[in-house]
Amino acid sequence: MHASVSDPVASSMNFLNEIAGRFPDAISLAAGRPYEGFYQTTDISRYLANYASYLDAQGVDPRRALMQYGRTNGQIHGLIARMLAGDEGIDVPPESIGVTAGCQEAMVIVLRGICAGSDDVLLAASPCYVGITGAARLLGVEVVPVPSDNGFDPESVARVAAAVRSAGKNPRALYLVPDFSNPRGDCLDVPTRHRLLEVARESRLLILEDDPYGLFGLDDRARPRLKALDTNRDVIYLGSFAKSCFPGARVGFFVADQEVVDAAGRRTLLADELSAIKSMLTVNTSPISQAVVGGMLLEADCSLRALNASKVEFYRSNLLALLDSLATHMPPSVTWNTPAGGFFAVVKVPVLADIALLEKSAAAYGVLWTPMSFFYPEGGGEHAIRLASSYLSAAEIDEGVRRLAALLSDAAA
Repeated sequence: MHASVSDPVASSMNFLNEIAGRFPDAISLAAGRPYEGFYQTTDISRYLANYASYLDAQGVDPRRALMQYGRTNGQIHGLIARMLAGDEGIDVPPESIGVTAGCQEAMVIVLRGICAGSDDVLLAASPCYVGITGAARLLGVEVVPVPSDNGFDPESVARVAAAVRSAGKNPRALYLVPDFSNPRGDCLDVPTRHRLLEVARESRLLILEDDPYGLFGLDDRARPRLKALDTNRDVIYLGSFAKSCFPGARVGFFVADQEVVDAAGRRTLLADELSAIKSMLTVNTSPISQAVVGGMLLEADCSLRALNASKVEFYRSNLLALLDSLATHMPPSVTWNTPAGGFFAVVKVPVLADIALLEKSAAAYGVLWTPMSFFYPEGGGEHAIRLASSYLSAAEIDEGVRRLAALLSDAAA
């Protein structure tokens, strides 16, 4: 079987789901999923009705649009373009947007499209989201980490890209989450964003900007997306409605407005070229799922920021509650970072934070967490854990941290 089937990094998400199923009463500080209190199943029919009315007004037959095969790159691309322009100042033609079955599919499509040869390499800010490393390994694309434990430095990108070229390989792109990254919750300042774009141009790199958490900062400071600053079309933007709407819709998207010129001089958008991969992977993204997300966007005048105002306050409060609980309960030997936003914090511990300790934590202490070793493409993080604050109430967070502190104190003793 293919190596990706048994790859420990690629299988880590399955493992976390499995252990949560075996210990359903454990408090999960591992699950980085949205809080379910924001959702009602009755909302789905309203969103569908919103979108059907919109189709009618556009002179489009809702039955055909919702129940038939559709455009490979999706049908809500125009609404997404309005959202990006209004919320983020990202002005791109709707035709440059491909709607996908979750952002995970967008990663697979983009990687398959831009990594053509066996010597093409993906750079990734490390630690990084396991979904990108899993997607790369599934496709046989080598991932080379750019260390960022002590903060992300664009000059490190230049050095790693140069080293990859010296080894006879082609550094094709850099993957990172500039805003409130998973797992650390870090955020690039504006000068760093500008310098990173310069480095990308100098190093002949595309940037894959993943933005699942950008709405959920601890403050309201303006943080322009890399794509909004991208005057040279060096950035492919990856978006998701999982955290901002709801994960069950399974709708993500990519923005690929780069111009492609073939051997005959024909000019197309990269998004159009990537649609060929999409057509062979999932044919098209579910029109029903697109309609639900489209209806939500229409209800909020195509503003995710407006749609998520109450969620932003909730997630801010929860992340602060997590940090307060760590300060209250943890022994002096344990330290943690201070994230700028998002759903996660990283805790450094004086013991080996491996699967064996997680099993003990679940069975004997009733609390789940994620080993940080899952997030390092080439090893690392053995004495650190990731904690998530998004899925629980403040009281559950506090109890979960108290249980975790007891585990760590006993294990260290």
